[in-house]
Amino acid sequence: MDILHLIDRLEELFNESRPIWFTHSVIVDEDKMLDMIDQMRVSVPEEIKKAQQIIAQRDRLLAQAQEEANRTIALARERGEKIIDQNQIVQAAQARAEQIINQARQEAEIIRQEADQYSLESLQRLENEMNIILNQVRNGIATLQRPVMKAPPSEAPSLEDMQ
Repeated sequence: MDILHLIDRLEELFNESRPIWFTHSVIVDEDKMLDMIDQMRVSVPEEIKKAQQIIAQRDRLLAQAQEEANRTIALARERGEKIIDQNQIVQAAQARAEQIINQARQEAEIIRQEADQYSLESLQRLENEMNIILNQVRNGIATLQRPVMKAPPSEAPSLEDMQ
């Protein structure tokens, strides 16, 4: 289940709770609250799995870029070796091979940077979502842990006061 959906449900549970007069506290259905917390515990590892998938995807992109760069370098070397036998174009071949190698390195670096940026942005979004969730859970816990203040019987509102 999506963690943001669970947060919405937790907020609904809080909003549906009965307030305690003259306090900022509410009475929450304990079973529903604990069930919601259990669902969140199950859902958070899913969000972590998503982050791990993003990292794995980044690693695959880096490996592909490195493999492509290695193939390009190997091709450049192979072409360079064939051209060496031809005296007039040896220098041109070496220059071209260097150019291909540099281009391959530049392309690999760009791909690496883009993969890193994508992973960073995804992980930052996940971190923000998890911080929001953590703050909401902490607020809920803090709300539930506040001592319930009881009004003395003489100060308790009458039915007429409540209307």
